[in-house]
Parts: sequence; structure tokens; C-alpha cells
Amino acid sequence: MQKKNPLLLVKRLLLHYLKYLLKTTMRGEFDLPEMHCHTKVLPDYIAVYQQPGDYHRTPFTAVSFFSYDDTFDGQRGLYNAIYYDNKRDLEKFRKRFKGVRFAIAPDCSQCGDVDHIENLYRLKRSRIISLWLNQEMGISVIPLITFPNLKHLAWVLEGLQDCSVVAFSTKGCVDDPYEKSVLMEAVRVTVDTLKLKSILVYDVCKDNHAVDEIFAYARQKGIDVKAPPNMLKERNIVLAKERRGKKCA
Repeated sequence: MQKKNPLLLVKRLLLHYLKYLLKTTMRGEFDLPEMHCHTKVLPDYIAVYQQPGDYHRTPFTAVSFFSYDDTFDGQRGLYNAIYYDNKRDLEKFRKRFKGVRFAIAPDCSQCGDVDHIENLYRLKRSRIISLWLNQEMGISVIPLITFPNLKHLAWVLEGLQDCSVVAFSTKGCVDDPYEKSVLMEAVRVTVDTLKLKSILVYDVCKDNHAVDEIFAYARQKGIDVKAPPNMLKERNIVLAKERRGKKCA
């Protein structure tokens, strides 16, 4: 009886991503890949995926994926390149992320009005991309806490038990009292569940008042909360100063 070639089976069954999972462990009811993040140095600037010219703005810039999913996760996106082992596209991404030191785990959008399986699959996509960035590029990937609802948060936190640093985004919730309250509760649950030392925040407000309010509980627990500059935050700060100048004129 002829033995089956394992590498040929991986190709035929589209299991290329398993080589990244084999270097970590799986956690929880749905066997989500575990992530590890204990960086003591936090990024001092957050670049967005679609602006590669900003990836090296500072020595400690973090690349983020706060874009519509089709920008970074479309048909020719990084996940499909990993999934299908598309060597040409993978080389393109290696060149794109060369020299990057930090990244925030991709925000593969989870939605409250789609099926549970789809949201879990998007969470898995984010984890696999994060593993590739870390294992192939040596990038320190900071897990992103994003969720369609508070019930789903429990699954998001699975596999992050060995992380002392996570990231949040306040974009889209600051002007909505209900969404802000949900985010504040998510911060509380995350802080009480994980053994965190630091939280990195992607915030686009003209000042840090919202960050101070939303992450007050984390700071009370002794957690260092940082909201570095980013393109939108810098723009909004400038616009706010211009508006104040016009009022004073």
C-alpha cells in the first residue's frame, strides 16, 4: 500500500496555515490559536495599513489594520496568500512588512447581525495573520480586543492568557453613549480576565478625554494606558486648533 505524502495532502486539503498553528497551542471550546505578547516597549506611533510610507515613521511605529476588510483581507489579501500558499503574494507582503517591529492584530470585522460561525472564523483569520506576521517577519503583534457584542468577548479573550499587552480602538464609539458604555464594560472584563500590564489605544479624538474616561478602570488597576499619535488623531488635533483660532479672531 502506497503511503500518502503529508506535504501533498497539505496542498490538496488547503492546510498550509497548519505550519503556523503547530508552533503555538489551541485554547478554548473552539480551539482558537494562542497568542503571546509581553513587549515592555510600546509603540509611539500607529500607522494604518493603507499608508506603507508611515510604517517606519518612528523606530517604534506599529502597523494597524483599521480599514475596511477588503483593503487588507480581500481576494489578494494576506490571509488568502497564507491559506493558498500563494508564494508570489506572500513575497509581496514580506516586502511590505520588512523592518516593521510592531503590529496590532488585524481587525477582521465581527458584526452583531451575522452568524456566530462567521464571527469566529474572522477571529481565527486575525489570529492566523498575526501568527504569520510574528513567525515569518519577527513582528511583535499586539492582540486587538474587538467583538460584535459582550457575549462574544469571552471567545475573543480565549488564547490571550499569556499576553500582558493588548490593544483597543475607540474609533466609532466616542460619540455614541451606548457604544461607549459597552466598550467600558469590555475594558473592565478584559482587565479582570487577563493579567495585563499595558493597553495600547487607537484613538482619533482631538484630545485624550475619552481615553481617560473609557480606560479609567484599567488605570485604577495599575495598567499603563497609551494612546500614541496616528494620522487621523494628528489631523483632528490640528483642525481643533484651527477652529479655536477662528473663534478667538
